[in-house]
Amino acid sequence: MQNVVNRRWLLKSYSDGMPSLENWTTDAQPVPDPGPGQILVKAKWLSVDPYMRGRMSPSANYTKGVGLGEVMQGGGVGEVVASNHPGWKIGDIAESMSFGWQEWSVLTPDVFGPAGVNRVDPSLAPIESSLSWLGMPGMTAYFGLLELGRPRPGETVVVSAASGAVGQLVGQIANLAGCRAVAIAGRDDKLQWCREIGFDAGINYRTAADLTAAVRDACPGGVDVFFDNTGGPIHDAVMKNLGIGARVVICGRVALAGQFGKPDIGERFMGQLIVTRASIHGFLVLDWWHRREEALKRMALWQREGKIRFKEDVLNGIERMPEAFLRLLQSKNFGKQLVKVG
Repeated sequence: MQNVVNRRWLLKSYSDGMPSLENWTTDAQPVPDPGPGQILVKAKWLSVDPYMRGRMSPSANYTKGVGLGEVMQGGGVGEVVASNHPGWKIGDIAESMSFGWQEWSVLTPDVFGPAGVNRVDPSLAPIESSLSWLGMPGMTAYFGLLELGRPRPGETVVVSAASGAVGQLVGQIANLAGCRAVAIAGRDDKLQWCREIGFDAGINYRTAADLTAAVRDACPGGVDVFFDNTGGPIHDAVMKNLGIGARVVICGRVALAGQFGKPDIGERFMGQLIVTRASIHGFLVLDWWHRREEALKRMALWQREGKIRFKEDVLNGIERMPEAFLRLLQSKNFGKQLVKVG
């Protein structure tokens, strides 16, 4: 493509604490050509997600991180502009977690799992929905709550980062399961949004004089399900208020983004777990990828029925990718953080 370049964000350095703009650098390369069985996609929207913090480390994790000088990993959705794959044609809309922080991506459709490519039907919803409620965040909320949280009618479900990409969906699914949903967030306007979409109560963790007491007041019968997206002090406060047989789903640790790779030092709750007979589960949506279609079909049905609402936070331009990511880590975003590329 003459006079067209691929602007990319590369990882320049690792960070022991909270990442900064200095951890990335940009370059511009010729637009790549797809090989046999591959497609070339022009990104329209790129996703920003908490898991990317784990990719910025040389330490062992559940998947390979980004090497220095490599394109920062991340998902996106865009239009096919060239195809060497019989199942894909120019003009199709493709979504994948293998886009990276760049404008043009060569993708390989015949790969199972998040690295593969999913076809997006723009008649069903705006294509960026495939990066939010109709994509990985939707799957995370669906399987994390229903399969590990196992909510039962009448129970109380507490959700941290409740206005975020995953949290806002967890609360609404909890309502659909007949539960009482309690939101924890750091701004009053975020809590107001949570109430508008069905949360029954809210706690501002930044202004609460005693966070443990605030959770107790909001959950007088104890917490039956805790969907933990943050870790840190919020985790500690909720753990002190677990009900008998509670289920704790550990989904994220965004509150500890500045301490990545270091021990999560705080109070220990072994005695509390014995008394309450509670269970704690680590959760990765990758373990449920084989049931992706089930989750997204049900999410789409709920949305058509008006049972799912969603807020997105959009920045314009690929040059704002690091800014968008830092906004997410610092809880400055309101809803699912996206970058509109084209």
